[in-house]
This record gives sequence, C-alpha cells and structure tokens, in this order.
Amino acid sequence: MNGAQALLRTLLDSGVDVCFANPGTSEMHFVAALDDVPEMRGVLGLFEGVVTGAADGYARMAGRPAATLLHLGPGLGNGLANLHNARRARTPMVNVVGDHALGHKALDAPLESDIDAVAGSVSGWVRRSESVAALASDAAEAVGATRSGAGVATLILPADIAWTEGARPAVPAAVSPAPSVEDSIIDSVATVLAACGPTTALLVGGSVLVPNGADALERIQAATGAKTLHETFPARMTRGAGRFEPDRLAYLGEMAMDQLAGIDHLVLVGAAVPVAFFAYPDKPGRLVPDGCTVHILANPGADALGAIEELASRVAGDAEPTTPAIVSPQRPSGPLDVMTAAAAVAATLPEHAIVSDEAATSGLFMLGATKHAPEHDWLSLTGGAIGQGMPVATGAAIACPDRPVLNLQADGSAMYTIQSLWTQAREQLNVTTLLCNNGAYAILAMELDRVGADAGGPIALSMLDLGRPDLDFCQLAEGQGVPAVRVTTADDLCTELERAYREPGPHLIEAMFRPQR
Repeated sequence: MNGAQALLRTLLDSGVDVCFANPGTSEMHFVAALDDVPEMRGVLGLFEGVVTGAADGYARMAGRPAATLLHLGPGLGNGLANLHNARRARTPMVNVVGDHALGHKALDAPLESDIDAVAGSVSGWVRRSESVAALASDAAEAVGATRSGAGVATLILPADIAWTEGARPAVPAAVSPAPSVEDSIIDSVATVLAACGPTTALLVGGSVLVPNGADALERIQAATGAKTLHETFPARMTRGAGRFEPDRLAYLGEMAMDQLAGIDHLVLVGAAVPVAFFAYPDKPGRLVPDGCTVHILANPGADALGAIEELASRVAGDAEPTTPAIVSPQRPSGPLDVMTAAAAVAATLPEHAIVSDEAATSGLFMLGATKHAPEHDWLSLTGGAIGQGMPVATGAAIACPDRPVLNLQADGSAMYTIQSLWTQAREQLNVTTLLCNNGAYAILAMELDRVGADAGGPIALSMLDLGRPDLDFCQLAEGQGVPAVRVTTADDLCTELERAYREPGPHLIEAMFRPQR
C-alpha cells in the first residue's frame, strides 16, 4: 500500500467519504488511489474556488468534514476566498495540498511556493507530512482537529510520500467536544437579565439558530423582555414554518447601531462583538453603544446551544411565548423586481429546502419574505468573500441529495465560480439557481457613495457596470449542461421555480431585474 492509498483509507475510517478535487501532477497518485478506494466519492471541480466552497457547503449540511484535493500553492491560492469564508463559518474540512517531492523542492521549480504560509492564513491546523510512516497518522490528526473545533485543516502531501510503498492506515484520532460554559458565567448572565432584561440584547451565532436554540431564545425574550438578534451572516440557520427567529443584525453599520440603541448590556452567544464591515469616514467601526457592557455567555466554538438552553431554564421558567399567526406567503404577479422576486421565492419554496444565499442587493427582501415559508435551512455568505453561493449550493446538494437546493445568486458574484454549474450537471444535483441579473455590481455602487468617494465620473461608474457586453447566463448555463430559462415577470418566476423543483437535476432561472439593452 502506498502513501496515497493509506491516506484515503484513513480519511474513510475517520468519517470523510467525499473529496472535492482539482488535481495536478503532484496529486496523481492520490487520483489513482480513488480506484483502489472506491468508497471515497471523488467530485471534480473546474476551479479551486468551486472545490473549497463545495466542501464548505457539504460540511455545513452534513455536520462532518469533506476533503479537498488541491494542486500546490497556486491551487491552494485559487481556493483561498472560499477557505476564508469557511474559516469564518468555522466549517470543518480537510485540505490535502499536493507538493513537490521532497528532493525536488530544493530545485526551485516554477510551481515552488510557500504553501505553509498560504495555508496558515485560513487554517486552524497545518502540517506537512515528512515520511510515509507519518502520513496516515497526520491525516487522522487532521480530521480529529477539524472535528474538534479547528475548522479548516490543511495537510501538505509531498508527491514522493504519496507514491512510496509501505504505508499503513491509521486509527481515527480522538475528537474533543465543544467546551461547555461554566455555571458561574450562566449565573452571571441570568442575573443581568433578571435585573435589566428590557435594556439587554442577546446576539447569537449560527450554532444557536436551530429549533432548540430558537425555542430557548423565544422563552428568554418572553420572560425578560430582552431583545434577541442574530449575527448578520450565520453559517446556517433552520427557519420558516412560523418558528421564532431573532432579528438579523443589519449589514449597514448605521442600521445596526439603531438596533442596539438604548441597550445597556449586550450578551454574546457564540457570536463576536459586532463591528462594521468596513471603515467609513466619520463613522465608528465598533457598533456597541457607548456605555454598554458586553457579556460573553459563550465564545464562538464553545457549546453556545447548551449554554442558551441552560440560561432559558434559569430565567424563563414556565414562560409561554405568544405564538404569532403564520401568514402563508402569497403568490405574486406583475413585473419582476426585488420585492416580487422575494415573494415568488417564498410562495414556491418546498418543504425542507436548502437555500444558499448570495443574492446581495437583489436579495434584500428574501430573508423577510421567507420567514413563514415551509421549514428550510439558510446558508449565508459568512466571510463576505463573493463567489460562495454556487459552490456552497453544490456541496449542500451532495450532502443532502433528497432535499431541494435553491441558490439565490447575484450576477456579478456568479462569475467568480460559474464553473459550479458544470459540476452540478456532471453529478446531476438537485440545485435550482435563481440568477438575479441587474447588470451591475450594485452593492459596490452603494459602497462608492458610502465611503465618500466622488461617484460622478464615467470611468468610476463603468467599473461597476457589467455591460458591454451583457452577460447571457442562459447560454453560460446551457454550455455547461444545465437547462436554463429567462423570466421577466413574477408570474413566470413562480412557474419556473415550481417546474425546476419538480424535475430532477440542476436548473438555472435568469431573473431580469433590468430592461434588456
């Protein structure tokens, strides 16, 4: 058994049975070993950003890591943006990055680079295997680390370690549970809520946004009068069907500060201190009100769900919140715009759908419109690096093949990882892409004004426009094997969404939010 075969066997024994790959020469023995280890599902992506984003989406829905296979430093670099998003989401994944053979590195071949440094910028665990004897145990430790809270783990695999015979699989490494929260911390927060409930806000992270967590938050709010908010872009939240949902902390700093105005105590539950996404002239970066005391119930990575359930048992007692009436989404009609598109999504969303949201400005009303849609999971752009939506949808569909996946996708960011459609067609994944075409980087037009730049010049405005030539997403999709249709009315959008959900395999619906040129 060579090193690559032992590596694959170890990954399988450790619970990793999907590998998203874009391999090169240094990884050919790993690729060959896939035939010797057929239990490992290899999924080809035509760009490394697709590979890393798909591994992120897979892990968010499967609750366990996938592997990626990347080619040297440039391949890792090409996948870096979605590794950044995965790091922010605390997503477990194992990157296997092929490297030159140990004796070849000193020759400074054209593809030689500092892989360790690049990997360290997005990984909670990095190791370079130096011998065939150590490779399998290194792989087991990588999986153990990522399942114990390290997030992204990167294993650097020299080519000669992969091809050398005499390797043996390693037993899985121990997995550490998320750290529990001390009783004294829960007692302290309970005391604050009892004394200052109406002027207290709880800001929660994605790990709390599951049914049990939502129930606990609803009881705490009903019993104490505290405000509940969730972070702007949680990795995953289960929502819909009338379930209680905290308010979303606004993306715009001014709006977030309005949400927190009058708050004397801010309790963080698996979330970080809220800050503005960017610096703006004469505007604060830290969004906590002056004089507000910040309390940490649970740091990100700790057992925030257990902590909030225990907190509810102490402060809420038998409190029974008022259940709001469920307002069934109504089917819209008429011209297509951001509001009618959101209504169409809400009216047609199937039960147990998975939504990968990268609609940007075109999705402004999507979250609110789908609050009373059938129960579904919502996956957000955690790190702000665009190009996540299509790959995350791809990985989610592989993790949950029996569930429909809807990708809400802006046109500008779609072009970063448009190759995802090819993988969806090849794997025949049940992904419906709603491509919101407004012909512009609209969010950047907003930011151009917000940072105080002079937005009057034609050259500056041309840098935010996606015309000359216009992008034809139907042709781009069909060229990769995905059937596509263009819609201009809310009525047609509803019809095409329902058709796409009924038919197996991927579909793309290009929603035109602007007049055709």
